[in-house]
Amino acid sequence: MDTTINVPANWAAQPATQAHKSSMYTKFMAFADGQSEHRTMWFYVSMVAQGVFLLPVPAALMYYYNAPIIVLIITLFLYFANIISGMGGAGTRVLLSLFALSVLIHIVMVAIFVI
Repeated sequence: MDTTINVPANWAAQPATQAHKSSMYTKFMAFADGQSEHRTMWFYVSMVAQGVFLLPVPAALMYYYNAPIIVLIITLFLYFANIISGMGGAGTRVLLSLFALSVLIHIVMVAIFVI
């Protein structure tokens, strides 16, 4: 027969009446934590995707849409931030978050100048 003397209490458990709320942020962080063994692959994916898709954005925006030079500065800052974080040994959360932030900022820049 189990009593409170020989069975440890589980104080960390949430009550059954509380529903677990999951947002996009918590799902993204859970995904990033699950990808920790693939950190080098995500660094390479980030560098290739930025080099192919995001680095040409300032050239197109400045040439066709007369965007200011700040577009180029933002793009290079984000690209070098990704390089430094990846080569500096940052965690998977940082790598994926910085890559997602870079993509989001470039989408916003394209939307501002094209639309």
